Amino acid sequence: MPEARSWQVRWVGWGRSCIRAAAGAGRSTAQFAADEWFFARQWWRRTPLQRKRTWQVTAGSAVAGLAVAAGAVATAGPWDSGQRTAERARAARWDGRGGERHGAGPSAPGAAPVLAALGAPVKGGGDGVPPPTGSGLADALAPLLKAPELGPVRTASVVDVATGREVFASHPARTATPASTIKLGTAVAALTALGPEHRFTTKAVQDGRTKDGTARVVLVGGGDPTLTARTPRAGTPAAQRPAALGDLAADTARALKKRGTKKVTLGYDDSLYEGSPQHPIGPNENLAPVTALTADEARLDTSSHGTAPRATDPSAEAARAFADDLRAHGIAVTGAPRDDDARRTATRLAAARSLPLSTIVERMLTHSDNDIAEQLARQTAVATGAPTTFKGGGRAVQRTLEQLRLPVARTAFHDGSGLDRDDRVSAGLLSHVLLLAAAPDHPELRAVLTGLPVAGFTGTLEARYADERAGAGAVRAKTGTLTGVNTLAGTVVDADGRLLTFAFMTNGTSDAYGAQRSLDRLASAVANCGCR
Repeated sequence: MPEARSWQVRWVGWGRSCIRAAAGAGRSTAQFAADEWFFARQWWRRTPLQRKRTWQVTAGSAVAGLAVAAGAVATAGPWDSGQRTAERARAARWDGRGGERHGAGPSAPGAAPVLAALGAPVKGGGDGVPPPTGSGLADALAPLLKAPELGPVRTASVVDVATGREVFASHPARTATPASTIKLGTAVAALTALGPEHRFTTKAVQDGRTKDGTARVVLVGGGDPTLTARTPRAGTPAAQRPAALGDLAADTARALKKRGTKKVTLGYDDSLYEGSPQHPIGPNENLAPVTALTADEARLDTSSHGTAPRATDPSAEAARAFADDLRAHGIAVTGAPRDDDARRTATRLAAARSLPLSTIVERMLTHSDNDIAEQLARQTAVATGAPTTFKGGGRAVQRTLEQLRLPVARTAFHDGSGLDRDDRVSAGLLSHVLLLAAAPDHPELRAVLTGLPVAGFTGTLEARYADERAGAGAVRAKTGTLTGVNTLAGTVVDADGRLLTFAFMTNGTSDAYGAQRSLDRLASAVANCGCR
């Protein structure tokens, strides 16, 4: 595991230093120091870039912590008989009121940047520093929006979280193809309709018997987007394990044996969703056919995210895996699994519940998971009574956002993932979706912030921002990419400690890499800006 390797590196490095020190005992101090410096430089050059960045951030945080501590000591004043003089003076001024009302005193350095980096809401970020001005941000961002790599459609919106005021805008209401940034809307809608603790249930039921008396077992899909047929990795805590068909089969086998049943037929029920399971773009390695019973996103390889070859019938594939697991637990399954809707009178044998929706949303946003996004759009439709189709899911998302009083005018949601090029949203909608997720009175949406990739470190931003020092580690954002489409929407703490949300969109570009870098520069410029 990484922790063990990290300690091994440290101990080995320390041991080598000791050996060199012993060997150099007879040399001059200057020569020994020069050799140590040489070895240190060689070791640093061989260290991976991301690890260097991690240590730089850690070192910077340590220095900042020492500075905060020193500032607090200086503010509180010197010690006198075991009590700071400032504390003594404050005690003398105490007016006898309860502790729930705190008088004005020296304010501690703000935690806004730290809380924002962790995805926590920040109220009044910036320790009283005013938000950036529109003219100040325009000076920083307007020239970057003229980059030739961007397409003819270029829109932007930057919002100050503490005040809710849009502090910079360029055609913020103009709708454009969002690509995967539409997942921000999908996430907010699903969390609103279902709640962050909601779990999806896959169950096995006994639905009568066949003519020859064999028990009929039906595997009923509940639309769990993280259901797996794979063996969980060793050491994975139970609280972090997705629902597994193997566990469900074990529980089902125990229930059947208690009933004296050792032979069954197996059907599968994926009737929770209606309409075609195939996305309008057609068969594609970016997305499996969307059914309510899918294991491992119907991947035919060992990957867990990204593109992959997919099974053409995910429900049948999951049922076959479940049949194999039942056999492994001593239950004979006759024939091949077949599509067979369970009746309401069926008796539940066992059930497997997914991870909380908040955890699933984080995974969707970090890895831009199209399969999860489409499942969550359908689940939003189920929760709101809309048709459980691609367009029905999209409309359910749009209506839920509208009910939250978000600016959805002239928008179009044809799916939940953003793979449909006919989707249309505005930069203003995206920035305000993120603003809502950061609002103190909407804690149920917090996973939208914590799931955002960190620039230069995680998810779809891991390989970006190598040349953007101001943005690396400071920008958290959802990416969006289709041919001719590049979008970026997220949060950033500016140079003054103000938490801001932003959205930058461009359509019609012929230079995908150049457009991507231009959007990264825009976000980095916001991070580097204390613009007034």
